[in-house]
Amino acid sequence: MTDHGPQPVERQLPTEEARDLLALVRDLVQREIEPGAAEEEEAGRFPREVFRLLSASGLLALPYTEEFGGGDQPYEVYLQVLEELAAARLTVGLGVSVHTLACHALAGYGTKEQQAEHLPAMLGGGLLGAYCLSEPSSGSDAASLRTRATRDGDTWTIEGTKAWITHGGIADFYTVMARTGGEGAHGITAFLVPGDAPGLSAAAPERKMGMKGSPTAQLHFDGVRVPDARRIGDEGQGFAIALSALDSGRLGIAACAIGVAQAALDEAIAFTAGRRQFGRPIADFQGLRFMLADMATQIEAGRALYLAAARLRDAGLPFSKQAAMAKLFCTDAAMRVTVDAVQLLGGYGYTADFPAERYMREAKVLQIVEGTNQIQRMVIARHLAGAESR
Repeated sequence: MTDHGPQPVERQLPTEEARDLLALVRDLVQREIEPGAAEEEEAGRFPREVFRLLSASGLLALPYTEEFGGGDQPYEVYLQVLEELAAARLTVGLGVSVHTLACHALAGYGTKEQQAEHLPAMLGGGLLGAYCLSEPSSGSDAASLRTRATRDGDTWTIEGTKAWITHGGIADFYTVMARTGGEGAHGITAFLVPGDAPGLSAAAPERKMGMKGSPTAQLHFDGVRVPDARRIGDEGQGFAIALSALDSGRLGIAACAIGVAQAALDEAIAFTAGRRQFGRPIADFQGLRFMLADMATQIEAGRALYLAAARLRDAGLPFSKQAAMAKLFCTDAAMRVTVDAVQLLGGYGYTADFPAERYMREAKVLQIVEGTNQIQRMVIARHLAGAESR
């Protein structure tokens, strides 16, 4: 028998600065996030003060350039920060990923004037963002969205409803995809909408099986007026912008999934090392040891996959296929690992006194958000075999 318990993740980081950053994140996690995570999730409390702290610490701006207040970190580093945050509390890790996604359009496609005006506050001013693509009748088929923006001189009026919006109703700004032209992908344009815009309202948050502390809500746009200066990119470019953001966002979800899976594995190792049956720790029984080995292997494989995709992105190389693979594999692995963690804890795993059941409930949503895993398979197959003939 060994008294070996969970160990910190051994990370491959490119610089000493990155190692210091991860140490800072681990310290912040232990002081500010982990202690109240279970209680706050159960109560459905959103940790806005934590996000303000993350903003002040530069952790909401990591992959963006220093010119406008970003951290200028490669995705390889940013994603490992996300993993650490998600392992402590998925509401925080996924919230950082969504905020980063919401900043992507302006950072990548905005004019220099737009970036100078808005990005410093978005990246480091304590603001929180949300990303508005899905609608009640267009989820996986995002190109069929119906929310419409109509132009009148230098102003656009937005009418419609967005659905499944993380941070819906509490965000300070929304990156919104709306139809400005005809049907299909080429008729969509991106806008930056303030959270307090007149005519913008949120429905009651959805009642979810997990991530209760993270509000997910419909947003209603009832004659919301937005100046053309807040249009991002060219008219009709919005869907291309959305897809570009989702490629990067899928890597964020993959990293969050591995964080949740790692937390579940750590819990299972600690429990099986301390739980004694038949006169010895249950971690001594081969059947359970093999389960732990399989869980750890899936986590390491998922981590390697998302980091390989991140390094392609950092090198300026195509990574869409690899992002879909990482999102697919990592989220499926998180579901398997968390289910096994509950099993290893036995009856205790099924109670809210231990975090394993929360990890299992949270893992499920990661197979759905930012493109279901069925959509990821379609994306991967398209890269391998071309588009389907019709």
